[in-house]
Amino acid sequence: MARLDVWLWSVRLFKTRSLATDACKGGHIRVNEKPVKPAQQVKVGDRVSWRQPGWVREFEVTQLITKRVGAPVAVTCYIDHSPERPAHLSTPVARRDRGAGRPTKKDRRALDRLRGRDDGFGAFDE
Repeated sequence: MARLDVWLWSVRLFKTRSLATDACKGGHIRVNEKPVKPAQQVKVGDRVSWRQPGWVREFEVTQLITKRVGAPVAVTCYIDHSPERPAHLSTPVARRDRGAGRPTKKDRRALDRLRGRDDGFGAFDE
């Protein structure tokens, strides 16, 4: 058996162990549909669900590890049963060419429209 927060960190679902611990303490992590503490022991076959804004990720434990491993090894330690990521969470990313300089006012307004922060006051937008 392994501690839940250690296992979540080891299989690279969280960047640090303290982030995994905080998620457990905050009630975002459940094991077999029950809220758990960070020190909860997980075993092979347990279903770990992780609530993120807008969707829930579900994993089945297939291998117990307590040391952080590389990503190719980490994905063999669980089966991902998560539904597809909702489209509204996949927002387009605005990118500019490196060295293009500071964006113009027109560029900034276009970025605001892309991010959904258009205030509607620009009478001469284009």
